[in-house]
Amino acid sequence: MADSAQSASNDLDATDPLEEAVVDARDAAGARSSRFVGGVLLLVLVGMWVAGWLSGTDAQEMLSLTAWGVMLGGIIALGGIGLTLCYGVLKFPNFAHGEFLTLGAYITYGMVLVLPQSNPIWQFSFGWELLAGILVAAVVTALVAILIDRLLYRPLRRHRSPLVLLAMASLGMEFLLRGIVYLIWGSDFHFYYSGRSNPALSLPLGLRLQADQIFVFVLAIVLVALLYWMLTRTRIGKAMRATADNPDLAQVRGINTEQVIAWTWAIGAGLAAVGGVMYGLASQMRPDMGFVLLLPLFAAVIMGGIGSAWGALVGAIIIGVAMQLTSAFLNPAYGPAVAFVLMVLVLLMRPQGLFAQR
Repeated sequence: MADSAQSASNDLDATDPLEEAVVDARDAAGARSSRFVGGVLLLVLVGMWVAGWLSGTDAQEMLSLTAWGVMLGGIIALGGIGLTLCYGVLKFPNFAHGEFLTLGAYITYGMVLVLPQSNPIWQFSFGWELLAGILVAAVVTALVAILIDRLLYRPLRRHRSPLVLLAMASLGMEFLLRGIVYLIWGSDFHFYYSGRSNPALSLPLGLRLQADQIFVFVLAIVLVALLYWMLTRTRIGKAMRATADNPDLAQVRGINTEQVIAWTWAIGAGLAAVGGVMYGLASQMRPDMGFVLLLPLFAAVIMGGIGSAWGALVGAIIIGVAMQLTSAFLNPAYGPAVAFVLMVLVLLMRPQGLFAQR
């Protein structure tokens, strides 16, 4: 009898490490820890890498797809960060945000057509006129976003309209903006520099990337870093964070919340415009490009944690790499579906996202 009790006690002790591992994989809220969820996502990406290799794609090509995915993640991050800013301050999902990418891309295209074309900068395919077009597109798109807020969203906020009404209004604005793009530029696909060569650079490990792709990712990192500095070090950034936490208390403390909202729209739309230009530069411009990227944008924001700029960047890179890796064994048209599946996977394990703001 004593031996039996001792054996049962030993069996219980044997399960203790497993139980401790399960407990360690969860945080105080009962959700799995960000480290655990990140490990699961890494295993998923490795599985995609292996699946592509087994389908006949060589390792060098899979490495190139991974690098292209990081570049695509930088583009998604520029739109996703603006989306998470707007949601953090205004507390509603802006379905028209994807059209800011389209608007920025086409405004820059118009500037490239109007300005005299210069010689390509270094190994890039573009000249100084594209950089000037990016600045103009960011400013114009920011002004359009502020105007939309003044004419549509602010009256709804003052009447304390429910969240679903604001969301449906943004959905209607999404169709309106896309219709304007169709009306002005037509339904054809466009390139910034049709026929201009864009050779790939030979990098270590046999990796071949275009200089434009490197520029896209570096610009995304720089803009994210500047945004993080602005949110943490500047007065308007601290006011935006205070308004996101408690708008009523922020107003009582003397913060002009309407001014903060205007800055939020301007920064979010400006970043989205730059992201749209980068997407058009890396592939091609199409009137529905913002709608195609809308699901990956939301997936990156939700995966990284709503309200976190760095979380949006990490989530966007994961989404971008997954979309590119699965193109080795799936039709690339399923890319948005891949983003949706990864978003659901994270929601099941950690609903608040990888880098949720506390």
